[in-house]
Amino acid sequence: MAMLTLGILGSGSGSNLQAIIDAIDSGLLEARIALVLSDNPDAFILERAKNHGIPTGLIACSPFRTKFPDTAQQETALGLSQAGVDLVCLAGFLRLVKAPLLAAFPSRILNIHPSLLPAFPGLEAWKQALEASAVVTGVTVHLVDAGMDTGPILRQEAVSIMPFDTAETLHQRIQAVEHRLYPEVIASYAKKLFS
Repeated sequence: MAMLTLGILGSGSGSNLQAIIDAIDSGLLEARIALVLSDNPDAFILERAKNHGIPTGLIACSPFRTKFPDTAQQETALGLSQAGVDLVCLAGFLRLVKAPLLAAFPSRILNIHPSLLPAFPGLEAWKQALEASAVVTGVTVHLVDAGMDTGPILRQEAVSIMPFDTAETLHQRIQAVEHRLYPEVIASYAKKLFS
């Protein structure tokens, strides 16, 4: 099988990027990360990438706070393509991906979401679960389509909500599952891509 080349998009701390790097370093995931892009110049995901010698870049979405403009998506698609990316992984990327990027990487953009979709799509899903008095939530890895957290589900794992849970404790337990699950799903999906 050819070496899988990943491109990572993120807006925050990049803990899932770190989990992917760790999985590559330990041999659990046969891949290389060609490029890490962020829409947030202050995002720690960029520091994590630089600390591991991974090229980084900024996605210019200004003046929009939440929109992902078509021009920015086209530039992002071009940058990822020029880097030789096979599979794009969203890692805490807070903008909706639409046609220009989806067309450039059809069925080749993955996302990880902190709930058992379709329950609790959107931001801070762990807080949504607590506010709904749910007894279980979890993690979903799915293909990205033009909707918000609506793409085909590849894998899910449940996380029980304990009576003592706060938003912080629940989020920590969800992230522990995310960090194990995402590299596993990337590896299994890559086998389908290259088969």
